[in-house]
Amino acid sequence: MARTLPWRTAWITGASSGIGREVALGLARAGVEVVVSARRADQLADLAAGQPRITTFALDVTDRAAVGAAVPQIAARLGAIDLALLNAGVWHPMGASSYDADKAVASMAVNYLGIVHALEPLIVLMTARGKGQIAMTGSVAGYRGLPQAAAYAPSKAAVIALAESLRPDLARKGVTVSVVNPGFVETPMTAVNDFPMPFLITTEQAARLTIAGLSTGRFEVAYPWQMTAMMKIARILPYRAFFWYARKFLMPAGTSSRA
Repeated sequence: MARTLPWRTAWITGASSGIGREVALGLARAGVEVVVSARRADQLADLAAGQPRITTFALDVTDRAAVGAAVPQIAARLGAIDLALLNAGVWHPMGASSYDADKAVASMAVNYLGIVHALEPLIVLMTARGKGQIAMTGSVAGYRGLPQAAAYAPSKAAVIALAESLRPDLARKGVTVSVVNPGFVETPMTAVNDFPMPFLITTEQAARLTIAGLSTGRFEVAYPWQMTAMMKIARILPYRAFFWYARKFLMPAGTSSRA
């Protein structure tokens, strides 16, 4: 990237595919030393091949003990973690007619608790230095409860609330907290969707927007602007108007309003 980035090092979870993978490549091209983590060691190895600034650390973010042990090891390998992008996520389309408690639990375990498990050791390390940035991947789906997002939206709403809760306190200790709220991005995760995805962007576009936004230190990085605007309107509507708006504009075509 043309501009100088504020980080010397970065750790990215959920980096085996999608936005995490592209952000890792973008940071490495800009001269940042990157450690990438995910469960799939083979895909991490493929990502790191030919990338001297990218090293791998296979990790299941749902394993609290493993994450707690991994963070200081990764920090030692890098010298310090300047940016932690906590990005691991799963998406299970789900409405009332297809509600599955196991998938709901799995969504919360990866999308929310996967971040929670990393936060404690990261906060200890970064506050001791008085420096660092923690970025959590939420979603515009976290703004309101959405049709067919009965597992995903609650987990992302929790991420946004967590980031909001921590930012003021950690700012006083020199640590920046940010939340990344993408709309629809063309990734393996969204490839399962059989409904129209308005304002769909590529992973390359998402990565550029993520890096550029996080480099400013602002709290929220949300994109694309069209989807963000639609969802922020939904966020402020009273319930009667919101449920009409959701049925009219946000419910996937062909989905029953009773689902």
